[in-house]
Amino acid sequence: MFGMRLRIALAEKGIEYEYREEDLRNKSELLLKMNPVHKKIPVLIHNDKPVCESIIAVQYIDEVWNKKAPFLPSDPYQRAQARFWADYIDKKMYDAGRRVWSSKGDELEAAKKDFLEVLKVLEAELGDKPYFGGETFGFVDLAFIPFYCWFYAYESCGNFSVEAECPKLIAWANRCMEKENVAKSLADKQKVYEFVLQLRKVFGID
Repeated sequence: MFGMRLRIALAEKGIEYEYREEDLRNKSELLLKMNPVHKKIPVLIHNDKPVCESIIAVQYIDEVWNKKAPFLPSDPYQRAQARFWADYIDKKMYDAGRRVWSSKGDELEAAKKDFLEVLKVLEAELGDKPYFGGETFGFVDLAFIPFYCWFYAYESCGNFSVEAECPKLIAWANRCMEKENVAKSLADKQKVYEFVLQLRKVFGID
């Protein structure tokens, strides 16, 4: 899901690029060369130099192609706040979501509670604004929206509704999805769900 951030960022900037799929069970020499420390995707390669970690790569894209559609605000305090919330998303969302689809019984109930608490914190920060940064799609929106295509899988595995708990967050997600650059960059929710079902079988959860 983290690679979706780069696809959205590059599309928003109007930058053409070459996209390469990576088999993480058989990592390519290029990946190992470009990200020798973590050996993970995504990796942005610009001028034959790698930029690793998705949120860092998004900031790099914003700084290099700074004439169009800035992601971060110009005010230093607002920039710091945007980075704080992007960091919160990175530290909370993936693990909270993973616990939902990989658990059952009492563990699942606890995982759902924790997941919804994370979402409610984010919904409170969003408030009544159209986007996290205000009137325009920006850095925090870009960091968060790729998780939206996983919501159907989380809800199906956990038997709950995000919209019932966090209606403003779903309204925000739908607003983001109206942007062509977002909609075309996100994975199909049904395919994500099918992928999760395969993982649950592999891990013996079902």
